[in-house]
Amino acid sequence: MTTADDHVELVTELVRSLETRILDPLEILLTSAEPLGPVRARLRVEAEVWAAQLLGPDRERAVQTAARLIGVLFPGDGPFDPPAAWWRTALGRAVARTGGHPTATAVPYSTAGAMLGIPRQGVHDLVKRGKLGRDPGGGVTTSSIRDRLDRP
Repeated sequence: MTTADDHVELVTELVRSLETRILDPLEILLTSAEPLGPVRARLRVEAEVWAAQLLGPDRERAVQTAARLIGVLFPGDGPFDPPAAWWRTALGRAVARTGGHPTATAVPYSTAGAMLGIPRQGVHDLVKRGKLGRDPGGGVTTSSIRDRLDRP
């Protein structure tokens, strides 16, 4: 279960990221901030909605919202493979809870630890005790990480 603090932190992070990656460069190109005022206001409202969708009970909607945001915030030709530190952000934690890793069925122990917010040794212990699934090719299954995060 998430808290109001999780929601506020996620909204703040989304607004900051979208302003930094999209609106600020556009403002530089337009040489005037005036036309972006209404867009900034709308962005704050939409960030509230996106945060509610990411943290809400509808997993399908959360996964779709996460995919849209990741596509806009982290465009690229290759699959999305964020660094371990990204999983400690508000958006990273929300994505881990809702859909797991967006492009991988298994991740290294260090990434699993970042997704779970625990040290790598903690991941080893959970795998050893059968609390997390070990992938036959090595690493930890993302489905077992998501299941672990779903626990109250």
